Amino acid sequence: MAGIAAAESGQTGEGAVRGATGGIFAPLARAQYAALALMRWQAFRNSLHSTRGVFEAAASGVNYLVYGIMGLGITVGLGAGAYSMVSGGRWQLLPILLWAVFLIWQTMPLVMASFQQQFDLAGLLRFPLGFAPFYLLHLIFGVVDSTTLLGCLGCFGIWAGITLALPGQCLWAAAVLLVFGLFNLLLSRALFAWLDRWLAKRKTREIVSMLFLLCMLGLQFLNPAIQGQRHRAHILPVTGAQEGHELTVLQKAQIWLPPGLSKSAIEFGAHHRPAESLSTMGLMSLWILAAAAGLGVRLRALHRGELLSDTPKPNAAVRAKAPSAAGGLVSFGGAGPIAAIIHKDTLTVLRSLPMLYALGAPLVMVFILASLMAGRHHRAAFPLALPLCIAYALLGFTQLIYNNLGTEGTGIQLLLYSPTPMRTVMLAKNIFHGALFCVVSALAGCVGILRLGRPAPVWLVITAAWLVFALPAHLTAGNLFSLIMPHATNLGRIGRQRGAQGSALLGMLAQVGILGVGAMVAGICSLFGKAWLAAPILLALTIPACFVWMRVLANSDSIAFRRRDDLISAIAKVD
Repeated sequence: MAGIAAAESGQTGEGAVRGATGGIFAPLARAQYAALALMRWQAFRNSLHSTRGVFEAAASGVNYLVYGIMGLGITVGLGAGAYSMVSGGRWQLLPILLWAVFLIWQTMPLVMASFQQQFDLAGLLRFPLGFAPFYLLHLIFGVVDSTTLLGCLGCFGIWAGITLALPGQCLWAAAVLLVFGLFNLLLSRALFAWLDRWLAKRKTREIVSMLFLLCMLGLQFLNPAIQGQRHRAHILPVTGAQEGHELTVLQKAQIWLPPGLSKSAIEFGAHHRPAESLSTMGLMSLWILAAAAGLGVRLRALHRGELLSDTPKPNAAVRAKAPSAAGGLVSFGGAGPIAAIIHKDTLTVLRSLPMLYALGAPLVMVFILASLMAGRHHRAAFPLALPLCIAYALLGFTQLIYNNLGTEGTGIQLLLYSPTPMRTVMLAKNIFHGALFCVVSALAGCVGILRLGRPAPVWLVITAAWLVFALPAHLTAGNLFSLIMPHATNLGRIGRQRGAQGSALLGMLAQVGILGVGAMVAGICSLFGKAWLAAPILLALTIPACFVWMRVLANSDSIAFRRRDDLISAIAKVD
């Protein structure tokens, strides 16, 4: 597209190169923006020609509807809070709302990344695209991201609350919050750009994974520390002077950060102190420049052709020894294809931060929520605590079980055309995922029992019976989704997955359905005063679940053969 624009403008050779490196609003840059927009529109229209494309578009609409409802709730809550604080003159509490927006903006992309399909802008570098347009396109694609829209709605809610309380500060509050939003946008894009760079190499990926797991484990000390602080507060009550001193320290610590600076700028404007307001905005601009510079350094490296991968350096490849049968974390020797696939999938999970995050984050949240509930004194009044903890911990299996071929990459061609039957491959993956399923369930159960107390024996048996039913049901749905609606999984990147929104949405619905079956059976039996009857009913449901699982497993070869072209085109994608 760039060459056509250069030819039409009469530029050739060095002139075309200089045009490609022009400003963000140069004629060639504007032509490239129009060509990219037209390409995206044509790609969307062409996707609607297939049944799967229509389904993906509908799933995207459902996702945006869910995000819109979430954004509406965030807008109303933050707006009400801002109105109450500003109208009551409690300016010292306003940074709490700004910090909430900051955390939503920076952390929600990590949670939603695997449920979004994002465009890889690195592919544009094959054209003579200047650095400035390349930088601007990164920001534009960040603006239309759903998590950015949530952050913008949060800023809008705060602005609406301030405007209702102080109508005269409408324009100034809008300017300050616009600057605050620009900082969050730049910081979010910079964090993801650098995170992708760190996760592109195996060594740095393992280091980041270890640091991430250490941080997750460190969260476990929060609740004991809080509980200990509350216990000491009952013994030695905190005086007003001590409490005021702690608040003063926190206020001094955060006043130089973007949420505190934004609050100060709005407050100074409300008190008609323009000099202080402008100086505060000047400090805020320094944070924006720092975030923009951090993003620029990373994008400059990409623009100059940096392409990192797991491929070892040539000298390292020469010095590398041939892998022995005892190498790796687990050695299976010549035990056959099932053991080899389990070994490979084990190493894949251990070396992939997105997978470790998907499996570990729900467990950490179970610990935190169970610890918060443990501070209350009605453990016996909540018998469903254990099954709820286990069900929540299993949410991380949506992307693992329901897309078990996504990590194969170009290796999917070897699986399809090797002598090993596809049913053997799927059986090996089911064994590995089933083992992980049991381990995560046991860990979640132990956490729930240790923090909430031992449940009644009847609920312990019901939970175990539901797990026996849920495992083959999940494996059945996972095998079908993996063969019919597969998508490539990027093992080293959180922020730019090619996840199919339709399969992710159906996976969540399947999990809710399996959980709903157990809840319905247990609820009906409890309603008639025979809760113990739920266990044999769930065990009886396990028989048809296992039968369907084995039938799907037996038909895996025929399904894979009919859909081999779709499997290769969907999974063997190179980022």
